[in-house]
Amino acid sequence: MRPAARIAATTELLETIHTKWASGSRAPADALLNDYFKARRFMGSKDRGSVAELLYYILRHGGSVQWWIERAQVESTPRLIVIMTLVLGYNHRLADMEALFCGGQYGPAPLTPDEIALITAHENEELITDAMPGWAKYNIPEWLEPRLRELFGDNMEAEMAALNAVAPVDLRVNTLKCPDRADLIMELDKLGYYGAPTPHSPLGVRLQKRHPVFNTQIFRDGWFEMQDEGSQIIAALVDAQSGDKVIDFCAGAGGKTLAIAAKMENKGRLLAWDVNEKRLHQIKKRLARAGADNVITHLLTSETDQHIKRHKESADWVLVDAPCSGSGTWRRNPDLKWRSSATDLAETIDLQRRILDSASRLVKPGGRLIYATCSLLPEENIDQVKRFIVDHPDFRVEPLPEMWNKHRLWSEGIGACLQMSPHRDETDGFFGAILQRM
Repeated sequence: MRPAARIAATTELLETIHTKWASGSRAPADALLNDYFKARRFMGSKDRGSVAELLYYILRHGGSVQWWIERAQVESTPRLIVIMTLVLGYNHRLADMEALFCGGQYGPAPLTPDEIALITAHENEELITDAMPGWAKYNIPEWLEPRLRELFGDNMEAEMAALNAVAPVDLRVNTLKCPDRADLIMELDKLGYYGAPTPHSPLGVRLQKRHPVFNTQIFRDGWFEMQDEGSQIIAALVDAQSGDKVIDFCAGAGGKTLAIAAKMENKGRLLAWDVNEKRLHQIKKRLARAGADNVITHLLTSETDQHIKRHKESADWVLVDAPCSGSGTWRRNPDLKWRSSATDLAETIDLQRRILDSASRLVKPGGRLIYATCSLLPEENIDQVKRFIVDHPDFRVEPLPEMWNKHRLWSEGIGACLQMSPHRDETDGFFGAILQRM
């Protein structure tokens, strides 16, 4: 594909995304991107990479681009968003734009006089300007800006810059197949996929740049899984021993389930539950590749499914990786910023409360409940823990293992929980609390 065709494809894809979201769909951008590519198998890897790069640039910097469009008092359309992104973000001049928007085969339609005037007026502007309000400068929803300013204070600019950066590629060594992380690093080096130990997780490897790691034989042999270092640390909070009974209450596609299975050395019972059948089904292939055979999956109908009662007060460990705003993963999933609202957040907080209350029934006396999110927002994290402790006086917050103290979030009256952020820790923004039943 020529560059013009790639621009046309990105515009078409952005139109699809806007239409989906306008209809009320919460379809994630990566799923829509995959569907788009599957329907166009003629696109080569470089074409797909170019389209994805431009699309995610737009999603990361959507607030800044939208501010410029509103300032120009013109209607915001997918085509205009692409045009303004190329001019402001990629520093394209009018001559560059006319070459791309020339009306050739498979390319976008020629520029209109109004578009030419808009390009001319902005081709010397920078994407970020001091005249912008905070939400546009930091590329965050306007309704969330006050919350984030209160949370980060003087570190606001640095934290937002980290959330808008491209996330690194982190792998977790699967100790069921590759006991030593150094062996994985050596095999990756042989492929030219150079990596180094992650700063915090003893099981993590961070690649220098993105590579098609899923095409390697060592991946097919189950040596590693792709997993952000923060997610690895949350899984490590479940310090299950061989023979324990563990329930992963919101297992999803099984990333943390697999890490816990390796920790247990395939001994004991690990139950992986979720309400999403499609995601739960994905675990089975991953389990087979990883060599994890102590996991039993179960589809729940809701957070209060009758199946839960059968396991009341029987688990040594229960992990609740709760549904959340995903604000800690914006560098990986920038579309989450734009397809969520204050109403969505309120509904999610209520769901978290219900899930946490229901899952707590599973913990036996002396057992532990790990509450985790990939959010930075206190109302989804520390505030939920405070509320839970009041409503469940038979639980207490257990101190973090010493190795994770550098990430701790101290709260008067309940103790320390774990909170990571992309700027401070170079991980996704995960939260975790260890709640022990007395």
